Amino acid sequence: MDFANFLIQLLNSVQYGLLLFMLAAGLTLIFGIMGVVNLAHGSFYMIGAYLAWYLSSQLGSLTLAIVLGTVLAVIFGWLLEWLLFRHFYHRDHLDQVLLTFGLIYIFEEMRSIFWGDDVHAVQVPEVLNWSIPLTDTLSYPVYRLVMSGICLLLAVGLYLLISKTRLGMKIRAGAFNREMAESLGVNIRLIHGVVFALGVGLAAIAGMIASPIASVYPGMGSSVLIMCFVVVVIGGIGSVRGALVAALLVGLVDTFGKVLVPQIAGMAVYMLMALVLLYKPEGLFKQ
Repeated sequence: MDFANFLIQLLNSVQYGLLLFMLAAGLTLIFGIMGVVNLAHGSFYMIGAYLAWYLSSQLGSLTLAIVLGTVLAVIFGWLLEWLLFRHFYHRDHLDQVLLTFGLIYIFEEMRSIFWGDDVHAVQVPEVLNWSIPLTDTLSYPVYRLVMSGICLLLAVGLYLLISKTRLGMKIRAGAFNREMAESLGVNIRLIHGVVFALGVGLAAIAGMIASPIASVYPGMGSSVLIMCFVVVVIGGIGSVRGALVAALLVGLVDTFGKVLVPQIAGMAVYMLMALVLLYKPEGLFKQ
């Protein structure tokens, strides 16, 4: 592998890892702070992708579609938490699994009713539809670099929100000791609504920005859900920092595994997870 090919694969692995972080961050927040096992998290990724396709076709702009789709996704997440999830915080995890597993089928049927079962393509914005030449025959798409930049900005914003703001302090307090936080006047129901809406919004944004390179198709959320759980387990449940490190590790192992050892590429990520759990059963960053 020459340097140009190595650079392309490295950039691809970072872009894939950051996209996984967008999904896993919401998943680890919802589970680590609210204690909810959310198997429907991949469906929010799918909904985001379909919103990007539909809204961009109506508005004629992917950028406007992402902005509007993010607002709609956050509102949808807030309503979903208010209508369903807040009634399951103190229920057994099996009840939560059954609820979210049922939601997967509901979202798939709604997707089929509203948008059909065809595969759709989303056009890259014209201003980003070009590549940076690396050699005479190899180049790298600018849109992938923009994707990585957006994910990095959101990762920094999420870190600042949780660790440097008053809202973040309340989120951390509610995760550490809900009863004590409530006795100090923290509205835990409001905090849970914010966290869930934030998690849904992050997953939907990941689906929207990935739609031009991954296409939009039925069941696309299921393919990323397992990988999200792998990232959460490796990073440590409830740790956003762990989700970022684990997502980048998974991106590197998956991307270079497919290039260097394609025979075992499908197992490489799970071998990494097994190796981490062997020495760090609670993940890389216990929270």
